[in-house]
Amino acid sequence: MKKILLFTTIFAAILSLGFAKAKKAPKTSIAVFVPGIIDDSPTYNMLVQGVKAAVEEKNQGLDKKNKLDLFVMEAGTNQAEWGPKITALCAERKYDVIISSNPSLPDLVEPILKAFPNQKFILLDATKEGNKNIHTVCYNQYEQSYLTGYIGGFMSKSHKLALIAAQEYPVMNNVIYPYFEKGAKAANSASTVDFRIVGNWYDASKGAEIADAVAKKGVDVILPICGGASQGVIKSAVNNKIYVTWFDDNGFAKAPGTIISSSVMEQKKMSYNVTKEFIEGSTPWGSAKMVGIKEGFVDFVQDDPNYIKTVPEDIRTKMAALLADIRAGKVEIK
Repeated sequence: MKKILLFTTIFAAILSLGFAKAKKAPKTSIAVFVPGIIDDSPTYNMLVQGVKAAVEEKNQGLDKKNKLDLFVMEAGTNQAEWGPKITALCAERKYDVIISSNPSLPDLVEPILKAFPNQKFILLDATKEGNKNIHTVCYNQYEQSYLTGYIGGFMSKSHKLALIAAQEYPVMNNVIYPYFEKGAKAANSASTVDFRIVGNWYDASKGAEIADAVAKKGVDVILPICGGASQGVIKSAVNNKIYVTWFDDNGFAKAPGTIISSSVMEQKKMSYNVTKEFIEGSTPWGSAKMVGIKEGFVDFVQDDPNYIKTVPEDIRTKMAALLADIRAGKVEIK
C-alpha cells in the first residue's frame, strides 16, 4: 500500500511539473512587415519606431534568455512580392504576431491564413473585422480626407482638384476619394475631383506624368496617395506652379510654397500601443478600431511656418474653426 501511495505521489509530482512547464509562457517573437522601404516612408518609419519602443521597454531588466525577439522585414515597393514574403514569414512558424501597416494588407493576408491558421496579424492603417487572427486599427480617414479636400477647395482657383492614388482599394474608393471630394465641395460647390491611378506605390515618373496631364486640364490642387510615386507628383506640381495637399505626416518641408496642408496620423504612438497590448495579452482579436481627431491620433498641422506663409489667414481661420468643432464633438464627419 505504501509503495502504491509513494508511486502515486511521485506520479502526481511529475504530472504537476509537466503542467507547470506547459503553462510557462513561451518567449515572445514579433515580426514587423514593412510593405515598402523604411527610409522612403515616414509612415513605415513610425511603425517600426513604435514597435521597437514597446519591445525595448518590455526587455528592460530581463536577462538575454527571456528578452523578446524582434525582426523587421523591408519588403520593398513591388506589391507583387508582398504576398510571397508574408507567406515566408508565416512559414518560419516562429513569430507570435506579424505587425504591419497598409490598407491593402487585410485582403492580402486572409488567403495566407488558410495555410497558416495559427498566425496572428496586427494591421494599422487598415480595416478588417470578424477574423479571429487579425486586429486592425484605422485612422479616421473620413476626417483626414474631408479636411484635405476642404482646404483644397478654398485654395483652388480653377475649382478643379485631383486625387492621384497608387491603386484602388475599399478605403480609397469608399472613404478617401468621396470625402476628399465632399470636403472640396463644402468649401466651394463648384469643385470637381479628377481621380487617377498610378498602378503601384513606387513609380515617380508615372506620378509626374499623371500630374502633368491633370495640370494641363486645369487642375491646380492635387492630393497624392501613392507612396514613392508622390515624389513625382510633387516635382510636377512645383514645375506647373500648382498646389499639393499632403496625407499622414508633416510634408511642408518637401516643397515649401507648393504643399498647402498636412493631415497627420500618430502612427508611432499607435504602433507602440498595439505592440504593448499584444505583449500584455490584451489584443482584441477579430475587431476593427477607428481613431481620429478626438482620440488624438489624427491632426491637421496649423503651426508650421510654411503653412502660415502659404495659406491666407482667412482660410487658416476657417480650417482652425472646423478642426476645433470636430475635436469638441460639435461636428462629425461621416
